[in-house]
Order: sequence, then C-alpha cells, then structure tokens
Amino acid sequence: MIPVSKPTLSGREAEYVAETIKSGWISSLGHYVDKFEEQFAAFCGTRYAVSVASGTVGLHLALKVLGIGPGDEVVVPDLTFVATGNTVMTSGATPVMVDVCRDSWCIDVEMIAAAITSRTRAIIPVHLYGHPANMPAIMALAEKYKLHVIEDAAEAHGASIGGRRVGGWGDCGVFSFYGNKIITTGEGGMLTTDSPDIYARARHLRDHAMSRDVRYWHTEVGYNYRMTNIQAALGVAQLEQIDEFICQRAAILLAYRRRLEPRGVICNPRIDADPVNWITCAVAEGLGRARRDSVAGRLKARGVDTRPFFFPMSDFPMYATWSGRNPVASRLSEDGFNLPTFVGITDEQIAQVCDEFLDALANQRE
Repeated sequence: MIPVSKPTLSGREAEYVAETIKSGWISSLGHYVDKFEEQFAAFCGTRYAVSVASGTVGLHLALKVLGIGPGDEVVVPDLTFVATGNTVMTSGATPVMVDVCRDSWCIDVEMIAAAITSRTRAIIPVHLYGHPANMPAIMALAEKYKLHVIEDAAEAHGASIGGRRVGGWGDCGVFSFYGNKIITTGEGGMLTTDSPDIYARARHLRDHAMSRDVRYWHTEVGYNYRMTNIQAALGVAQLEQIDEFICQRAAILLAYRRRLEPRGVICNPRIDADPVNWITCAVAEGLGRARRDSVAGRLKARGVDTRPFFFPMSDFPMYATWSGRNPVASRLSEDGFNLPTFVGITDEQIAQVCDEFLDALANQRE
C-alpha cells in the first residue's frame, strides 16, 4: 500500500530524543522546548512562539488569550478540519461558517464582510491544504471592524504572501505538528505572535495559570497545554530539515500536476501567494461523493491509499444551522481527493498513483 502520508525521521531525531532521555528532562521542562520555540519563531518571522500540546489546543488557547467567549461570534471557513469550529464552541463563542473561494479554496473575504455583526469578535482564516488565505484583505477588514485575527496555519508551515510567512499576519497564528504534517513532533503545536502581551498571556494560561512569583498559586482557571521536551527535541531535528522537506514536496506536486492536469484534474491552487504542498489535492469536478468514494475504494484495492477532502463543518449535526449555505465548500468536498504525499515517495510510485487514479476515474465516468 502506498500511504497518503508518513513522517520522515531521517535527521537527528533519535540523537536529540536520546539526549532528553539521558538527561532525565522528558516532561515540559528542558532546553529543547525553549530552543524549538525560538527557532520556530525565527522561521515564521515572528517575535515569539509558544509551544503547545496540539494545534487544536493552540486554537483554543488563542481564543482564550484574546478574551473571546460566550456571546461572541467568530467567522470561520466552512471547509476546514473540524477543530477550527470546535475550538470556538469550546471557548463558549459561536462559529459563523462562511463559504470559501473557488480559486484558492480558502475563506471568501466578501463572505466574511457579509457575516460581520455587532457580536463578531474575530476571524479565523484557514490556510487550507497549505495555501494561504487572502491575508492582506482579511487584515484590512479586521482593522476596519476592529476584529482579532487568528491564523489557522496547521497545514501551511512555510507558506507566504509577498515574502511574509503565515503565522505572522494576524494577532497570532497556530500550527500543528501532528504526524502527517510537514514537520512533526507526533502530536504538538505552536502559537506564534508579535505581541508581547499575547505571548505572556499564552505562556501563563498554558501552564495552569500558575503565578510566576509564587509556586502553586493560581488566580484563574488555566490549562495544561504544554509540549514535552521529548516532542520539542523531535521538533528541533525536524526544523533543521524543513527547507528540504518543502522543496521535495513542491517537486512531488509538480510531478502530479504534469500527469493529472492535462487530463482535466485540478490540483492544488496557487493564487497570489507562495503556498506549500502539505498534501497533494486532486479535484475531479462533477464527480460527487458517491462516485468519489467508489474511486477511493478501487484505488485502495489496487494498493493506493487516498483520503477525501474535509467535510464542510455545516454537514455535521452540531452545526446543522449552517447546512446548505456554502455551495463552493460542498462542491469541493464532494469532488476532492488527497493523494499520497510524503518525502521519499518515488517517481515510480507517483506514476502508479496517477495511472490508477485516472483509470478509476474513467471507469466511474463511463
């Protein structure tokens, strides 16, 4: 089976992790935590970075740091992983789901503007599948209406607009280091920001809101959202290789494009930005969910793993209020595949994936 994704751990991961074990500093204290935060902030071009236990808790922490809670509304794209909406709900606020653009697949700025009410406090643009949302326009809108912006950059390590990397546009950015991401710490995430106040508040709430002056003294509810030194050791080793990972993933996407786009398959967009190829996307327009799932089943039987695009969040029972409102998100979701994308995939494997994929599509369209 050619998998959709697998981590690349070919650098100094084992060496750094072994060092943490020998030192005994395996929990959330240790020099790799500080090192990873400093180096990731430098990579993103931000002043600060705060490591967290996952991208999901990073989003929740960002909302809490910005004081967003009950009675507030947060505008989010409908087409995204469910954590984007769920963290708004768990903070006590209400997610307002809007459609995405046909060209970039990211949140539609005009739809954001139409969704803003007196209760709107924030926007969470998602850099979907590695493509940046239209941050210049989103930031202009946020400034006009005095809204916070939290970038969901879970899938877009290193993507940029005009030389400015994602995670450095909004009040803060949040990244994921799950096992299938461009760099991984197994689980884990990072909050990036240029604000010293957001940085200090995030660090405070991340560690049970414990006083910096009096140990075990707490004046408010906080969270255990810390990353371990072992995870950070993995992260430092991964970050040493990130430029090469991004370069190889770009070459993988190019190889897919050459084989699929002449046959009418739409691959990852590139609209007024410099995206990264977190995962190769293939959209067969008009296919529909049932036939898409049939294609995926045929591919799996022939040794090629795929996964579907995310469901629109409005398809889920807890978000049924928004059902049917966002046709672009629904269409993309029904027609989209994610194809095997990992550092080390061979040209022969890509050719096999494409041949099997095109054959399965042709079979469905006969």
